[in-house]
Amino acid sequence: MAGNTFGNVFKLTTFGESHGVGIGGVVDGCPAGLKIDMAQIQIELDRRRPGQSDLTTSRSETDRIEFLSGIFEGVTLGTPIAFVVRNEDQRSEDYADLKDVFRPGHADFTTQNKFGIRDYRGGGRSSARETLARVAGGAIAKQLLSQWGVSVHAFVSSVHQVVVPLPYTQLDLVTTYESLVRCPHAETEVKMIQRIQEAKNEKDSVGGIITCVIQGAALGWGEPVFDKLNASLGHAMLSINAVKGFEVGDGFSSTLRKGSENNDTMTTNHDGGIQGGISNGKDIVLRIAFKPTSTIGKQQEALNSNGEMVQLEASGRHDPCVLPRAVAIVEAMAALVLADAALLARTNKI
Repeated sequence: MAGNTFGNVFKLTTFGESHGVGIGGVVDGCPAGLKIDMAQIQIELDRRRPGQSDLTTSRSETDRIEFLSGIFEGVTLGTPIAFVVRNEDQRSEDYADLKDVFRPGHADFTTQNKFGIRDYRGGGRSSARETLARVAGGAIAKQLLSQWGVSVHAFVSSVHQVVVPLPYTQLDLVTTYESLVRCPHAETEVKMIQRIQEAKNEKDSVGGIITCVIQGAALGWGEPVFDKLNASLGHAMLSINAVKGFEVGDGFSSTLRKGSENNDTMTTNHDGGIQGGISNGKDIVLRIAFKPTSTIGKQQEALNSNGEMVQLEASGRHDPCVLPRAVAIVEAMAALVLADAALLARTNKI
């Protein structure tokens, strides 16, 4: 199965299924001599972990990471860094009724038709549980980037129709993870929590937008023409489960301006820190749109393996809104792209 490796120099390969033995990965291309803060990696995983509050799935996983290679006495060796996280709270019986039914909005139907077989327990490989390996790999990338003064901060900027009313420059992004919904604006946080609870009570779900801000990226990162920095970031974000939209800087709203209004000056950043596919030294600003969670408790029409339409009322444990847990995933994918871009930039000129 292709498509399980991301990156050019700093590479992450992930493996595992939602209800298998575990999820893991291999980071290759990380330079030797990087001191690794193991506790910080676990913190990153805990930020994505299920069962954190009643706003997320009740699946209870400790997500304790075990490193198998590539790190000795807390320092990277320059060799492949392999790790695994064991699954502990699978309830595969919750999915027995889905063996011959394709859930609306999921990868069930397409996966079955592509491969002729699928692990129907929790979505198997297409489950968002796979993203914990991305967070682990991204946590290593973050520590590499910190050596160069680069930081990555994401936050929930909207849930359904509830929107943070301020630009990120007026928010304290460091406080994001103090919020249950990962929103660093207290008044909006309360409204977001209320909206998610309403959806949960209705056996429904809601989506929203995560904003990601990368600060400290050097001038000159990105590899035109096919590996432009914005293209690589778009690839990374659109590979995350439930992501349906991506924009850099002002994105779609820039279409409402004239060139004279949209061209950047020393005080504006409409392009979001990237021009010609290359970082320009300003903050890199991304917005990522997540659709509402597809698995809901409401009765829906679904297709079965005999080609018949049946009624489905999904069981199991699912997030009424994926955004609070997805913030850590967005940061991880951004960090993987930036670490790769930083290493590639060192090969551009003598």
